[in-house]
Amino acid sequence: MAADRNDLTVPSLREKTWDASDVPENDLPDIVHKIRARTPARLLTGRAGTSYKTDTQMTLREAHAAARDAVRAELDLKNDFGQSFMKRWDLFEVCTRAASKDKYLLRPDLGRQFNPESRAEIARRCSTGKDLQIALGDGLSVTALRTQVPQLLPLLCDGGSSREWSVGQIFVVRHCRVGILNEIGELLAPKVAILLIGERPGLATAESLSAYMAYRPRMGQTDADRNLISNIHARGVDTQKAAARILNLSAQMIAERRSGYTLRESAVLGEAQGL
Repeated sequence: MAADRNDLTVPSLREKTWDASDVPENDLPDIVHKIRARTPARLLTGRAGTSYKTDTQMTLREAHAAARDAVRAELDLKNDFGQSFMKRWDLFEVCTRAASKDKYLLRPDLGRQFNPESRAEIARRCSTGKDLQIALGDGLSVTALRTQVPQLLPLLCDGGSSREWSVGQIFVVRHCRVGILNEIGELLAPKVAILLIGERPGLATAESLSAYMAYRPRMGQTDADRNLISNIHARGVDTQKAAARILNLSAQMIAERRSGYTLRESAVLGEAQGL
């Protein structure tokens, strides 16, 4: 009898669980739409039996293909940025010791060092001792560099000039890792070095850019000595906000003569200086 009573009075877990599989998109509860609006994660998408629904599976495959393409793509300055953009900033390209994409992916250490020809080219074309030195690195997403830099770079350069900071000659680093900041510091001795580099793409976006920054970087420094503003893309930190934050953080570094984990990004300093 006890077993019979339990069967009658205790609903199964399956009966308690809400399932979006057969609910039309327009009929979903408001809470579902609010949750989805707060994150690019694929939440409450429903299912077909024990599998994803077809449209969910297809969007996942599309996102995965975009991520793979972003990692494997090779930088092409003329096609990725256009002739007028290259001419405006007098861009030139250098390379790390990773001579190929495969070598770059298998040997991260080689992506932290310039090859000898690139060191000579940087020394020939760039001046030393600038307040800001900006470099563009392909990193793990050429797509991110191609998408974000044309809007972000002018904001940074104009913002730096308006503060009467000297801005060094900008260049592009092929097969680049974050640690290249140390060599940039050794070669050009800027107060603040900024590396705009493509982030490792995920299934939310392949267009996310990072800005790694260091005060007077030098050999032997690690990530603990750098600061980072990440997720620069349309659904993350937009280019206007990213530029303001990068300039704000640069001002802090110059004022406090340090960077890294001991320096926390301050909105107050930016407001006080009109950043």
